[in-house]
Amino acid sequence: MNVKYLLSLLAVASLVACSDDESSPTKVQPVAASSSDAMFAPASSADPFFASSSSAFVDPAQVPASSAVSGNFDFKKYQLYGCELTGLEQFKYGRFEARMKMAAVSGSVSSMFLNYDNSYLKKQEPWNEIDIEVLGKSNTSWQSNIITREPDVDKANPNISSEKIHEFGFDATADFHLYAIVWTPEYIAWEIDSVEVRRDVVGQETTLAHDQVAFMTEEQSLRFNLWVSKSASWTGKFTGEGVPTEQQIDYVRVYSYDEATKAFTFSWQDDFEGTSLDAKRWSRGNWEMERVQYRPQNIKVRDGLVHIILDYEEI
Repeated sequence: MNVKYLLSLLAVASLVACSDDESSPTKVQPVAASSSDAMFAPASSADPFFASSSSAFVDPAQVPASSAVSGNFDFKKYQLYGCELTGLEQFKYGRFEARMKMAAVSGSVSSMFLNYDNSYLKKQEPWNEIDIEVLGKSNTSWQSNIITREPDVDKANPNISSEKIHEFGFDATADFHLYAIVWTPEYIAWEIDSVEVRRDVVGQETTLAHDQVAFMTEEQSLRFNLWVSKSASWTGKFTGEGVPTEQQIDYVRVYSYDEATKAFTFSWQDDFEGTSLDAKRWSRGNWEMERVQYRPQNIKVRDGLVHIILDYEEI
């Protein structure tokens, strides 16, 4: 387990929300894919992998290069696998932190996000989502994003996205860093290593006259996933080079938000000790996500870390 070098929990047990300074308007556009597209409802906590540590842990660094890697990955010959770590608790506002080492191979998406569980139902349901995503075409930058969609029982309205690319100033796959999403009724903010990088405020209309912060009205769950996109222009072309790879999570820390006092209060921290997940807090994805099939065994708990693994097998 890496030493926790941040402020003690006692010191941050009651954080006061920052001021609501307005940031520059963000251009918003329809979007076709996200970290939660093709999503099914959260898996049952009766996942047999919670209690089992019998599956051998595979260190990607120890796996030899395969004939699958030849500049063009053969999707007919090999099945790609990834996974999603899905939180079971529902949140309405809060501060969400995770100390992580991200993955980045051409074509991949390595993420932390909040999502309204019924967004995938489309027509009759709204879409609410807040993203931190490391896209495989660069290990030194990341994407912040809000995704919203108006519900309509008669048609599937397009998702509205406000993507922004930010430079880390470091290689996100080389070491652990602290990632945070802050969600309040007044603003949504993104932080890297406790430094705010972006803030969108309520009343901040876009080119589509859509106030995304105000539209964030649904309870959301906290999620992490690793997958491969079909959009080469967005994430780079997937060739299989660098796979297997993994996203690692050292700990997750959650704070509640008091709308009256505008203060954050520490709720819980998961350090992922032992060899299994907390079945009352987490589930594992088991659905198809663009180019990958999520499978529960692609999440391992070992040495105080969660390992979300991207790999493949011959069909």
